[in-house]
Amino acid sequence: MTRDRRRSRPRPRGRASETRSEGASPSAAADEPAVRRIQRGYAAWARVYDWFARATSSVGGVRAGCVRALDLDPGDTVVEFGCGPGVNVPALREAVGPTGRVVGVDVTGAMLDRARALAGRRGWENVAFVQGDATDPPIRSADAVLATFVTSLFGDPYAVVSDWCDIADSVVVAAFAPRGSRPANAALSAFARLNGRLFDLTGGDPLDRLDARTRAAGRAIVDNAATVTEERYLFGTITVCAGHRLGDDGDG
Repeated sequence: MTRDRRRSRPRPRGRASETRSEGASPSAAADEPAVRRIQRGYAAWARVYDWFARATSSVGGVRAGCVRALDLDPGDTVVEFGCGPGVNVPALREAVGPTGRVVGVDVTGAMLDRARALAGRRGWENVAFVQGDATDPPIRSADAVLATFVTSLFGDPYAVVSDWCDIADSVVVAAFAPRGSRPANAALSAFARLNGRLFDLTGGDPLDRLDARTRAAGRAIVDNAATVTEERYLFGTITVCAGHRLGDDGDG
C-alpha cells in the first residue's frame, strides 16, 4: 500500500555519511542496561547467528525486498543499523555500486568483528563498520537507512525510527508482524519467549509486545515520510515498511 504524508524538503542524493569516530562507544545518553543486555545476548551467539543469518539470507525474499524498497542509486550512501555480521552488505554494495558507500552500525563488538573479517576477506573498500547504539545514532547524514529485525529490541521504537527519518531520505524497516497464520504465530511466540530477556519481553503476551513495537516503528515512518509502502513476507509474519522523502523532481 502507498500513503501520501507530509512533504519534506528533498536533499541531494549521493552524499557522504557523517559519522563519529570508528570505535566510538554507545552514548552515555543511551539506555545502558538495554545496551548491555543486547551486547551480552548477541555476543554469546555471534558465531551461530552469523551462520544462521547467511543460511537463511534468501528465505522468503525478505532481504532482497528490503534492498529493493530502499530504491538506492549508484553512488548513494546507505547505513544499516544492527548490521550484525554483515549479511546484508553484499546486496547493499551491489545496489550502490563502486562509487557508493555502505556503513554498518552495531552495538555488539563480536558481531562487528565478524563483519569486519568478512569485509577484509572480500576486499571491500567502500564499506565501514561503526560500533554504536541505533537509539543514539553515530551517523548524522546518509541517503538511506536500513534496519532488519532491530526495532523489536527498543522500548520506544517510534522515537528511534523518527530519528532515523531525520537522518536519511529513505528508511526501510523489517520487523516481526504477529497475528498472521496460527502456525506462524505459534513459532513466533516460541521464539519470543526463548529470547525474552534479549527483547525485554518479561510479563504479558510476547506477541502483543512485538506487535506494539512493530506498529510503533511503522507509525514513525508514516508520520515522517512523504510516501510509505508496506509489504508482508513469510505468511504475514514479517513486514517491510519503507518511507521516502520527495524526490528531486517533486514526485514521491
